[in-house]
Amino acid sequence: MTFMDSVFSYALDFIKGGLLQASWWQVVLITLVLTHITIVSVTVFLHRSQAHRGLDLHPAVSHFFRFWLWLTTGMVTKEWVAIHRKHHAKCEREGDPHSPMIFGIWKVLFRGAELYREESNNAETMAKFGHGTPDDWMERNVYTRHSMGGILIMLAIDVALFGALGLTVWAVQMAWIPFWAAGVVNGIGHFVGYRNFASPDTSTNLVPWGIIIGGEELHNNHHAHGTSAKFSSKWYEFDIGWMYISILRFFGLAKIKKVAPKLKLEAAGSKPAVDLGTLQGVITHRYEIMARYADLMKRACTQEIARLQGDSSAKHGESLSVLKRARNWVRISEDSLQPQQRAEIDQAVTRSPALATLVQMRAELGRLWESSSASSEQLLHDLQAWCQRAQQSGIDGLEQFALRLRRYAA
Repeated sequence: MTFMDSVFSYALDFIKGGLLQASWWQVVLITLVLTHITIVSVTVFLHRSQAHRGLDLHPAVSHFFRFWLWLTTGMVTKEWVAIHRKHHAKCEREGDPHSPMIFGIWKVLFRGAELYREESNNAETMAKFGHGTPDDWMERNVYTRHSMGGILIMLAIDVALFGALGLTVWAVQMAWIPFWAAGVVNGIGHFVGYRNFASPDTSTNLVPWGIIIGGEELHNNHHAHGTSAKFSSKWYEFDIGWMYISILRFFGLAKIKKVAPKLKLEAAGSKPAVDLGTLQGVITHRYEIMARYADLMKRACTQEIARLQGDSSAKHGESLSVLKRARNWVRISEDSLQPQQRAEIDQAVTRSPALATLVQMRAELGRLWESSSASSEQLLHDLQAWCQRAQQSGIDGLEQFALRLRRYAA
């Protein structure tokens, strides 16, 4: 074999497999590991540490995440943080940078990255919501000024390691965050899923096991307790991002600042009356309480539907149709209802006295934490009166709800 033949053979091998000469399954595995590191960088550094200040990271760890995100996404810390903070401040209202309630689910799911880029050019957003993010020499002169430089370096590294297949590896890396974070979390995470908390938005938990997107799957939990470094809430939920944070904390590389308060209930019958501790517990766990209340309203709809099922009269048939539609919306918080949904609930309450009582008392319960001027004594009096009316309502579910409410503790 001549020298040129050797060079050509080596070049051909390099194009086929790069320096690693990895098999297809090894390339897939390495790609998944690389993209997972990117996900961890977003959820631990950008989201929980920078945007919400739920934890502090050791400078070395923090800078690794900044460097990795520069290589794999080209995102600027200040831009991501500012856009996310604005999302929480304007959630599902005019000004929310990426709400499916405003832009539609398909635009957020498949064009979420475009919405991100558009908002990143809003100087007012950056000034108002981007405070407290890194502003050192590297951030100003490298990561922000040359945000495209990192992803081009990553392209060169991928091609060098995997040959021509490195182009595909790089493309997957570039699409990973725009699809999973900008699309799935921001879109589907406000569209379908289950809710542990009746937060004043449509946020949902996609699945109880937050692994693929670093724990961001538990989106409703996050919206209920935005500054918590831990996203899992129920015993069966798993937040892999919290697992990594716990490992960093074990080695002294992270300091937890905030986690969601744990629900504490006094023993049944141990508290003869609602007191200030009850009031504080109710206000602290208001989203959990309202989620339970929404379940109560849905059961009331279901029971009323069952009562009317056997009646074939036109009047009851119309009521049945109205109640079936309303049952889909009673779990949504009042602030997040669309006009048509609100109208259907209004129609339903005229056909069910029990549901009318529940709707009215939900509004009254919500005023306990919406009031900004009432004293603690006045709020306590209102809560005591609410519990008394609930226990005298004649609605079994509401009576049991009030008994449980009395057990909440600070």
